[in-house]
Amino acid sequence: MRIQLNWFDEKLAQRIAAIAAGEMAPAAARNASTVMIVRDSGGSTGVEVLMLKRPRTMMFAAGAYVFPGGSVDPADGQEPVTWHGPDAAEFGRRLGATPELARDLVCAAVRETFEEAGVLLAGTPDGNVVVPDGPSWEADRAALTSGSLSLAGLLARRGLVLRADLLTPWARWITPDAEPRRFDTRFFAAAAPAGQQVRGHEAEADKIAWLRPAEALDAARKREMTLLPPTATTLGEFAAATGVADIVGRDRTVTPIQPVLVNEDGQAWLEVPDDVGYPL
Repeated sequence: MRIQLNWFDEKLAQRIAAIAAGEMAPAAARNASTVMIVRDSGGSTGVEVLMLKRPRTMMFAAGAYVFPGGSVDPADGQEPVTWHGPDAAEFGRRLGATPELARDLVCAAVRETFEEAGVLLAGTPDGNVVVPDGPSWEADRAALTSGSLSLAGLLARRGLVLRADLLTPWARWITPDAEPRRFDTRFFAAAAPAGQQVRGHEAEADKIAWLRPAEALDAARKREMTLLPPTATTLGEFAAATGVADIVGRDRTVTPIQPVLVNEDGQAWLEVPDDVGYPL
């Protein structure tokens, strides 16, 4: 399937040509994690998913509606984290990663979700999910965002364990070779923890909202909302769910999806594999 892009410039055209000719190596793709927080729709079947509208000043995906997430940080793998749920080797099997990378990806998923949305996928050692609320929690969140506090440090300070069992590996998308900024992103699904309140981070989001997948896709078709292909594809999959139980806890096979940028007569196209089921 081909998606016509409404932006293009000579510099990108030259990169496409140079990489295709073997004259330029693609930029290295940074490992990243994204988390789709879902909840059952009130009063009807289906789900709602938490989405952030990125500020137009941001370098990547400016103005687009996205799920919480971001790049793996070096600190994500530097300190031991108390862990509850499938071990890193099991996550690695499902994500197509080494146990070490899988651990970092899970830590990044939990850290970024707390930083950007205020949702913390962690709990007490006896299995209860924590409810982060109050000034001290906001101070810890700010310290985590600034890098002065690590996720491991936050959990240790609060006597908490990372709830890896709340994360369901869902997909893996790799940015096209010709893009100058590239990411190798693993997508996880998680149910909204009971009692936790969503709080957006002003530097990361102009708006934060719970949206029904079908309605978000309809808004994108009307050009009222910008969705990146991985986001739209995931929303298309979630639109068929009757509830959170159809999504969270599934043992999905995660295979890499890497679209290709093509330049034909000055027009840019993004080629996405037909079996992906791109809904727009």
